[in-house]
Amino acid sequence: MTSSVSSVSPPRALARTDIRAVWQDVLTRLEPQIPRSQFITWFRDTAALGLDGSTLIVGLPLPMSLNWHLEHYRAMTLQAAQEAEPSVTQVVYKVDVSLKEDRGRGFDLLQLFPERKQRKLPGRGEVKVAEGIVSRILSPRYTMENFIVGTSNRLAFAACQAVATRPGDRYNPLFLYGGVGLGKTHLLQATGNAILRQMPKAMIVYTTTEDFTNQVIEAITQQKMEPFRRRYRLVDVLIIDDVQFLAKKERTQEEFFHTFNALYEDRKQIIISADRPPAELHLDDRLTSRFERGMIADLSQPDYETRLAILMEKAREYELFIDMTVLQFIAEHATRNVRELEGILMQAVAQYELEQRVPTVRSIAEIMAKLNKDPHAEAETVGFETPPKKRATFQDVMEAVSRYYSVSVQDMIGASRVREVLIPRQIAMYLLKKHMDISYVRIGECFSGRDHTTVMNAVQRVEGRLHTDPQLLRELRSLEREIGVVQ
Repeated sequence: MTSSVSSVSPPRALARTDIRAVWQDVLTRLEPQIPRSQFITWFRDTAALGLDGSTLIVGLPLPMSLNWHLEHYRAMTLQAAQEAEPSVTQVVYKVDVSLKEDRGRGFDLLQLFPERKQRKLPGRGEVKVAEGIVSRILSPRYTMENFIVGTSNRLAFAACQAVATRPGDRYNPLFLYGGVGLGKTHLLQATGNAILRQMPKAMIVYTTTEDFTNQVIEAITQQKMEPFRRRYRLVDVLIIDDVQFLAKKERTQEEFFHTFNALYEDRKQIIISADRPPAELHLDDRLTSRFERGMIADLSQPDYETRLAILMEKAREYELFIDMTVLQFIAEHATRNVRELEGILMQAVAQYELEQRVPTVRSIAEIMAKLNKDPHAEAETVGFETPPKKRATFQDVMEAVSRYYSVSVQDMIGASRVREVLIPRQIAMYLLKKHMDISYVRIGECFSGRDHTTVMNAVQRVEGRLHTDPQLLRELRSLEREIGVVQ
């Protein structure tokens, strides 16, 4: 990995405006190729630091961003850079934490690449699609592209794709069922969004059974049932969530039955969700038979692989870099539904933003224990017992620093003097001296036989920076928590 990190000489002089223009051109070429949430997450606060001959030096604001760029974006960044500046033959990365504070060196991506306009929305979370007909807003966050497909939901996803391509055709009605937090709402709204993309003028109503019931009651109260019925006949796609709540609402069932029939006969698409299959909903037999004549697909609890894929996608969406071992830990122990996974990640996001605490297995275990309602079942449910403050080992320190800064232990111990290795090495020496009762001489021996004065200078450098560098202080606190020497 270190061969991919900048070890070049200082970049040649280039007007700041010129290098900014090059990087803006690169970003403009990359933006259409990468999903928006990922683009904003991984290219925020980045900048072109300069050119060294034919090498473009790209600055990254966080050490944990380095591996992600090397693995996922290096090739396309190089291609975009060559299109923007033909003399470029390679791209190297340099971590510069000051980029996060000095916003003037990079670009405000939200301003530079504003989100494409969605349907015009009022402020209540609803939109009036016709006089007397209100639809809930289809959230642009829910798309077919960011829905994670696994064995537990593959049939439902495929059916929604088919409906989005040809609404009102083969799978009508489409009935989705499954427990809480398994992705029904995501699929409903994603399907509506996909239909709107290819049919921008389509009248799509997305509502819940409760909202539909309230509209029926209002129409009855105002003696406007006939206008209400006529207006619903104009709908191109009706998406109704939580249809199980129609049970015991005879008048609403009656109106929904007639609306369903009219739309079905006009080949208008109907998409329904519930927590159980139609036969178990205790509805009017006529409605049950209508639901069963279409496509029925269930969403069940996601398996381990799907949970892990969901976590990876959500981590990118929340702009949070998490070590794979941490994501695997969550996927193994949070097994109920997607909302449980999201809840744990949101807690981790809050910790990172408020405390600058990088998520670790230990910190996630603490979160999961707090979310557990039975404190006596913490060890069994979480699968990880948070130990009290302990004595650090050499391996603890080196592995924690290696993971945090994306630098191998071998590189830190070895002879490399590039900044991306030098700083983590100094921090490792500082932590070893602070939390292990060993001498400078012994630490030097562990680092390929370095002189004790080298170790002493490294520790003093870190101690000196702590007084003026709050970012370094936060990084050290995160590392100490990961090592287990502080809580």
